[in-house]
Amino acid sequence: MLNQRIRELRQLRKMSQVELARRLGVTKQSVSNWENDNIQPSVEMLTKIAAVFAVSTDYLLGMEQGEYIDVSGLPREAVSHLRLLIEDLRTAGESRD
Repeated sequence: MLNQRIRELRQLRKMSQVELARRLGVTKQSVSNWENDNIQPSVEMLTKIAAVFAVSTDYLLGMEQGEYIDVSGLPREAVSHLRLLIEDLRTAGESRD
């Protein structure tokens, strides 16, 4: 599950393995090994990966289904705009189904 989540989040953000490795301070080979389920990142690295993708470690580990966006530090008005945008996107997705 972890390997799939890392790959999925990286690809959704159009980030290469090299870019993710750079942001985490590891080699591209480390990222490749995680995504191919050859090795697991350390607990410390898991928290760094979660921070880069703004998700919880529970989400990365498959214990939580929802993906969350960290809005801390944003003004209340900006958070309200984001909520409206998310609702609009959900409604648009429902009308396509």
